[in-house]
Amino acid sequence: MPTDSDLIILIAVALFAAVVNGALGHGFSSITVPVALLFYTNRVLNPALVLLEIFINSYVLLTNWNSIPKVWKRVTPILIGLAPGILIGSYLLSSLQPSWVKFGTFLILLPLILLQAAGVRRPISSERAVGLPLGTGVGFLYSITTVSGPPLALLFNNQGFVKGEFRAALGLIRVTEALLTASAYYVLGLHSEESRSILMTIAPCVLVGVPVGAYLIHRLNPETFRRLCMSFDAWVIGFGLSRVVMELHLIASPTAYLIWLAIIAIDSALLYRFFMITKHHDGRGPTRAPT
Repeated sequence: MPTDSDLIILIAVALFAAVVNGALGHGFSSITVPVALLFYTNRVLNPALVLLEIFINSYVLLTNWNSIPKVWKRVTPILIGLAPGILIGSYLLSSLQPSWVKFGTFLILLPLILLQAAGVRRPISSERAVGLPLGTGVGFLYSITTVSGPPLALLFNNQGFVKGEFRAALGLIRVTEALLTASAYYVLGLHSEESRSILMTIAPCVLVGVPVGAYLIHRLNPETFRRLCMSFDAWVIGFGLSRVVMELHLIASPTAYLIWLAIIAIDSALLYRFFMITKHHDGRGPTRAPT
């Protein structure tokens, strides 16, 4: 059972995550989930976050409404592929042992965050052909973890989406997957009183944080801000992964914390590389980022 100090940490992280989402158009779940999983299981946490994400991503979609005509045909195959992935993932969430779901969540999120941090850019020539299977994978990932921003951000960065198109495409996909996932959770009976309590605890953070982030991003370097958020993600995921392998008795303490230290070392090297590249560009940072 989470303590008062745990709730204070959760509220602080949710507020920070909402600011990030308001600034960048994504990032709420990918920041909130690794921390919240230290106190809750996915089965309790996910239904609350999915309902919040309907609001968050509707806001992103509405503020980038003019870009929807430019992207909807490109994302339609992904939207079609979401449903089967969400159905499979939601069923597994309701049936698997919670600690193994946590373990899988951290294992999936970590490489996605590090690939983004490394600045991977490999455009896909046949975008429509990969859309359907990608949508199924994204739907599965989202229904298990409530996180889909990192793989979608990788795709849209690689495919050269500009800022408005990036946010419109992301908002369209994430509103759709949140609505479908919330419906699947309802059918499976995953919405609980504890989930509603989490929702009511962090909803005010979203109401305050999203507009604050939208305001602040005009006064910050977006790419530097985004990159620092990735480091926060990677370090928290590393800590959570170390904790859950001990919980599952896969590696004993304190040896398990070597995983966390290794992730910190990898991310620190990538962060140093990022700032060297930024310095080379006279402090402007990489110019292709659509955030």
